[in-house]
Amino acid sequence: MFSDNKKPRTMTELGGQPNRIEKNTKIKGDITSEADFRIDGKLEGNVKTSGKVVIGKDGYIKGKVECVNADIEGKFNGELQVNDLLSLKASAIIEGTVSVSKLAVEPGATFNAACTMGKGASAPAAAASTHKLQPNKTNEPAKVS
Repeated sequence: MFSDNKKPRTMTELGGQPNRIEKNTKIKGDITSEADFRIDGKLEGNVKTSGKVVIGKDGYIKGKVECVNADIEGKFNGELQVNDLLSLKASAIIEGTVSVSKLAVEPGATFNAACTMGKGASAPAAAASTHKLQPNKTNEPAKVS
């Protein structure tokens, strides 16, 4: 008998059909879901999903986004945490702080963000700078015996 433990999960299993915020739609508030999101309108708030976030060419998010993957063609301003791949298209404009595992940037994209990258990128940036500096010791001349 075969084990299905490694079988990829479908969108229906993860939480349903992808969500879409259409052009000319403005939303203020927080969104939590297990399904993918496509934003072609404007969102002021936070998005948390175990799926993918797509910001279309006319889309704009101001807030915090936590997701597995993200494709951005539009504008983003805030804190972006992507556990796997962040793909920035040529028309993308990113400002704020970004934490990613992998990053793909097309020529022409605007990326004005503080970026933490790598497998530990999902950890808070403050944890990366926990080293304490030792006070400077004054050099003493060598003693001759």
